[in-house]
Amino acid sequence: MEKHRGFPGRLPGTDFQFTIRRSSKEGATKLTERERYRDRRPPDKRADEGFMRALWEHFGEEPFVRGNLDAGRLSWLFGREVIPAEDPFDPESYDALLRIDVGRAAASFPDVFS
Repeated sequence: MEKHRGFPGRLPGTDFQFTIRRSSKEGATKLTERERYRDRRPPDKRADEGFMRALWEHFGEEPFVRGNLDAGRLSWLFGREVIPAEDPFDPESYDALLRIDVGRAAASFPDVFS
């Protein structure tokens, strides 16, 4: 499992996790597309925005390996702002390639891309 050095481990001042410390013996948790409803709590929305900001600052438009990025946090963006960068895509692999869909991400998180 690739560890992304310099990537924040969590949203500062909170317990919203962005990375994991070590790989699971059973394999990577499957990435799934989670529905973001309008009535989500403000702290959850800030965590999504903080994670997107960290992804953008760390990787930009380049494809990146999933590595030690938290599957739960990634799943809130997966299928919309973060999309597979390879075909076929294995959602249960630490080596899976992802990329930011800049157009959708800028529409969802305008403060990150301004």
